[in-house]
Amino acid sequence: MSAVAQAASLPARAAVIATATMFGLTYSLSAALIALSLAGQGLSEAMIGANAAMHAVGVLLAAMLLPRSVARFGIRRLIIAALAVAAAVLLGFPALPLVWIWFLLRLLLGMCSEVLFVLSEAWTNSLSTEATRARAMAAYTAALSVGFALGPLILSLVGTMGFAPYLIGAGITLAAACFIASPRVPAPQFEKPAPGSPIRFMRMAPVAIAATMLNAGIETAGLSFLAIYAVNLGWPTAEATQLMSVMMVGAILLQLPIGWLGDKMDRMTLVAALALIAAAGALVWPLALGSQWATYALLFVWGGAFVGIYALMLTVVGSRFQGAELIGIYAAMGLMWGLGAFIGPLAAGLAMEWAAHGLAFFAAAMCGGFALFVIARRRRG
Repeated sequence: MSAVAQAASLPARAAVIATATMFGLTYSLSAALIALSLAGQGLSEAMIGANAAMHAVGVLLAAMLLPRSVARFGIRRLIIAALAVAAAVLLGFPALPLVWIWFLLRLLLGMCSEVLFVLSEAWTNSLSTEATRARAMAAYTAALSVGFALGPLILSLVGTMGFAPYLIGAGITLAAACFIASPRVPAPQFEKPAPGSPIRFMRMAPVAIAATMLNAGIETAGLSFLAIYAVNLGWPTAEATQLMSVMMVGAILLQLPIGWLGDKMDRMTLVAALALIAAAGALVWPLALGSQWATYALLFVWGGAFVGIYALMLTVVGSRFQGAELIGIYAAMGLMWGLGAFIGPLAAGLAMEWAAHGLAFFAAAMCGGFALFVIARRRRG
């Protein structure tokens, strides 16, 4: 691992950025596009939800197989294979308009996403030294956010009908695979698989697991309900749909200064501070939403602080664990990301039915609860 870190080059770092971005792109593009396509075919919401659940099943399968697969095949081969399969799957949706086949395709896409998610994190960590690890993981998280933003952008430009959106997503994914296949891109090697199940790895890094569920739950809830929340408070639809973009911009631009702080001070202290800031900021949403510019400013800062929690936890895990054991923990984090993405929108929807500002209260409670969990774990040592 250290030899790989010393041999790190600009192409290697660019390959990691491409892999992280492709994870975000395949998830954000497919989630909305497939749901709209199924709705257009007249399927019920229950069937659409069941199809989306197949993504989580794919994540679970990949999480259990990854630790041994990485040791056997290597990071580069698995990433290239995942990108190639993801491109083929994206093309398969419009080419094979049979509902039962779409369930299988969604499972395969979930497996590919988990491979990209876990291995891009492990690769980023291998290219980092302890002195720069927080900045490296912050850049990785920013790339992830860029990928999440690209999916809706592509759909807004080309629409959701026909082959075009699937073809564009597949083309970008294949281009990333060709780049990563370059012999100029060094990849880390893992000699032995880490023993144990995902449960074992969750117990090894409980705070990181909690941070992953927090990130996934609130991020997906925001994608689903932030615009609806603003519209319910009187915002025009066009302006309300821009709020998630403002939050994403903050999540991208503020990661580097947060990463710099993470390399200069105790990282867990900074994680707790960011969680408290995010909790307090969410409580201010009801007041800020009365002013357009106050809302933009608050969401920009809030997005950076909130996403910074996850970036720093990736850094902490990378500094404490190495090799195949690190792959196992990242795989467990990927699995819990899927669970958080499933639970978050459900809980946020119930909160919004309970109160007009339910989304804000949900975000504040989750961030505040996580902050208390971090502080309690630190006191226990």
